[in-house]
Amino acid sequence: MKNWADILKNLTILTQFGLSFITPLLLCLALSWWLTEKFNLGSWVYIPGFFFGLGGSAMVAYKLYLSVTSHQKKERKKTKQHISFNNHH
Repeated sequence: MKNWADILKNLTILTQFGLSFITPLLLCLALSWWLTEKFNLGSWVYIPGFFFGLGGSAMVAYKLYLSVTSHQKKERKKTKQHISFNNHH
């Protein structure tokens, strides 16, 4: 049963990573589309919007990665037990 819990936890982390990666890119492209429609700008606006979206995606993904790794370190530290005479495997 513990295996299923680990699988679901990892699947949740992967899904969160995917959503965190794509959302800033889509928002920047939507903002670029709005700017071209509202102010009648050229299609060149999509290029900076794409790169700003990628930068935002990279930043969010990096912060999520740091959060997950720190959480895993805390879990390992919590489950690590001192091996003594009566408590060994």
